[in-house]
Amino acid sequence: MTHPFHSIHSHGMIRVAAATPAASVGDALANADAAIALAGRADTAGVDLLVFPELNLTSYAIDDLHLQSAQQRATAQALVRVVEASRELAAVLLVGAALPRNGRLYNCAVAIARGRVLGVVPKTYLPNYREYYEKRWFASGAGLTGLSIEVAGQEAPFGPDLIFAASDLPGFVFHAEICEDYWAPAPPSTAGALAGALICCNLSASNIVIGKARERAMLAAAQSARGVCAYVYSAAGPGESTTDLAWDGQGLIHELGELLAESERFTSDDFVMADVDVERLAQERLRFGTFNDAAVQAGHPETRFRRVAFEHRPTLADIGLQRAVRRFPFVPNDPDKRDADCYEAFNIQVEALAKRLRATGTGKLVIGVSGGLDSTHALIVAAKAMDRLGKPRTDILGFTMPGFATGDGTKANAWALMRALGVTGEEIDIRPAARTMLETIGHPFASGEPVYDVTFENVQAGLRTDYLFRLANQRGGLVLGTGDLSELALGWCTYGVGDHMSHYGINAGVPKTLIQFLIRWCIRTDQYDVATDTVLDAILAQEISPELVPADADGAMQSTEEKVGPYALNDFFAHYVLRHGLAPSTIAFLCWHAWRDVEAGRWPVDFPADARVAYDLPTIRLWLERFLRRFFGGTQFKRSALPNGPKVSAGGAVSPRGDWRAPSDGTARVWLDELAANVP
Repeated sequence: MTHPFHSIHSHGMIRVAAATPAASVGDALANADAAIALAGRADTAGVDLLVFPELNLTSYAIDDLHLQSAQQRATAQALVRVVEASRELAAVLLVGAALPRNGRLYNCAVAIARGRVLGVVPKTYLPNYREYYEKRWFASGAGLTGLSIEVAGQEAPFGPDLIFAASDLPGFVFHAEICEDYWAPAPPSTAGALAGALICCNLSASNIVIGKARERAMLAAAQSARGVCAYVYSAAGPGESTTDLAWDGQGLIHELGELLAESERFTSDDFVMADVDVERLAQERLRFGTFNDAAVQAGHPETRFRRVAFEHRPTLADIGLQRAVRRFPFVPNDPDKRDADCYEAFNIQVEALAKRLRATGTGKLVIGVSGGLDSTHALIVAAKAMDRLGKPRTDILGFTMPGFATGDGTKANAWALMRALGVTGEEIDIRPAARTMLETIGHPFASGEPVYDVTFENVQAGLRTDYLFRLANQRGGLVLGTGDLSELALGWCTYGVGDHMSHYGINAGVPKTLIQFLIRWCIRTDQYDVATDTVLDAILAQEISPELVPADADGAMQSTEEKVGPYALNDFFAHYVLRHGLAPSTIAFLCWHAWRDVEAGRWPVDFPADARVAYDLPTIRLWLERFLRRFFGGTQFKRSALPNGPKVSAGGAVSPRGDWRAPSDGTARVWLDELAANVP
């Protein structure tokens, strides 16, 4: 039996689809059969909600035939056929039909679930310009509230005041609007979202002209972003009348402004599907106070909408995941987006540092250069900031401070980088001072014992920081911090007089995985000269290590990732905790789908092939548990006392003055219990 962990429905996800049935010119029963066939296929694929085009049962482009009794009766018969067929389906259907009521004909979306007509939503905005003449045939549903309609032998709610909510699947709450409605300045789906719908749907006919597909995608993306919702859009496809128009059948699924899936256009008899994350959407609304403010300004739409409940009976089987999950959520897979993000991230840091130097009037920067990723990135940002200020790079005072475990390679890289950038470089051997301190406090290492405990490590880390601050005093400089967002989330830093502290933490908003891509971007876009690029390449190839403990008997150096886990996983965990507040089991589910198969999904283009790995669920669970213990249970005091530093990524930051405020004496129990209870 499949564990519920493997089901999307255990993690706040709903499988939605936009259908493009084979259309006709007014053959309502053929349209019904086409819809039923697609619905059956979608149901087999585990779709929860299937959205059809506008008037897909009646046909859209039939002009005055809409006003013929025979056509209206055929539509009614088609609707009965679809409702009856739906009794065997788990998927909820949103179909389009022209329905008469009280002396008017309405262009409607009909919601159907397991043989029940949940409700009928009439179109609000009827286009009557250029090629459109809808007011010739249809009446607007604007202002109709609290009404009902008899359809398919059932009495069903009728009006634009409807949202539909599953009683047994939290977050499965949807709203329907029709075509022109989302071209309006105030789309009905805005009110629907403010009333509680997390999935907004658009049944559209929308003939195709050059450039219109881009316009539809822009509107759908914008509405999903502003409405903090998923948006499912389905346009009519081939088969509609081409007397004066043509049809492409565009299907789109967006979530929070991001395209999840798009259909192939100019085809029919198919659907495109994606799993939308309604838990993420609900959490986003809780964080985004302006959403509630908008509801207040709109007079609380939830008080005017009727919420139609239905029993969905969701499966808890493993039906896979129809959703691309980035392995590196801080790094886009698309090369153009990646380069644009790297450009912004790098320049955010450069401009932030330049402003701090202007504001303090500090003439020099003091930075510890280890030859590792973080200090390398901080140094190249500093060099560019000095260039922007018109100051000589020699005003950057770089210090390499070898300790008991400093490798020849990293030390050589530190010197090579300082020379290539033209900064002022110096070396201070901290070992004599460290030995004195260890001897003074009676540490066993001072007596020749190979004891490499946290005290041994932090004596070195603390001395380095102490030297940097005193050097800054002596030479009129500002200490530039190098620690990154990943280390701060893990609390992987020495508190106080250690790498935790600086005058300005330039990398505090940048996770380790993004730093690697930023350095690669600098190489690829020729931000520096060839000599610098050569050193940067060498640094990227190194094992990540604090180099505080001497190599073991086999010559193996201390590895950070063996202690705290792979940074790729930790950055994944941090993103979904900080940005979205998702439950640990859901984070594990997403991470498993992102990382379980090295051949599946997309890798960022310039990510080295030999560094591509996979992680199984036990490994993910192990490191997620350790991340939760560190993040929630013991390291917040470090984040509560961070120096200033710029926020860089929308994925989150940990500054107590910005994205993350939490008690320093909190417990991880809630998160650990949730993980233990729900992840096998």
